[in-house]
Amino acid sequence: MTDKSLAQQFIQAIPHARALGMELEEIGDGRAVISMPWDARLVGDPATGVISGGAVSALMDTCCGAAVLSFPGARGTATLDLRIDYMRAATPGQRLTARAECYHASRSVAFVRATAHDEDSAIDDGLPVATVTAAFTMDGGMQAGKQRALAEGSTGASAEDDAEGTA
Repeated sequence: MTDKSLAQQFIQAIPHARALGMELEEIGDGRAVISMPWDARLVGDPATGVISGGAVSALMDTCCGAAVLSFPGARGTATLDLRIDYMRAATPGQRLTARAECYHASRSVAFVRATAHDEDSAIDDGLPVATVTAAFTMDGGMQAGKQRALAEGSTGASAEDDAEGTA
């Protein structure tokens, strides 16, 4: 799924993404950028106005899934594992932007990394609010991996394929 309008429709069809006000900024070739506005309803600490870690996690999970869906040949996905490291509190009142990259795909698993920045850290490439490493299921993964390898000029055989004797 690399058509931005189709991807935005998909994101808007996810109830929590719609409720959090997520907007697709960029998508294609295993990469996605999704942003989310600060909202007082999402504050996790009323004393500071800092957005809840759960809202940040939802943004990053959705962005990672979109990156997987935009990987060449991918037809479907679901989160298998998502590890999030919170680096610092997001600045209250600022929009958050997540950037995800599907950097490897095997037959059925996609591997993704992502960062989330608020407006201040995005401008000066400062410390992110959070980072993620994740694994997602990937329908069409074997075909997607071969398509990506052909585009990059290799054979398409991964170490996993070699280990299983399927290269």
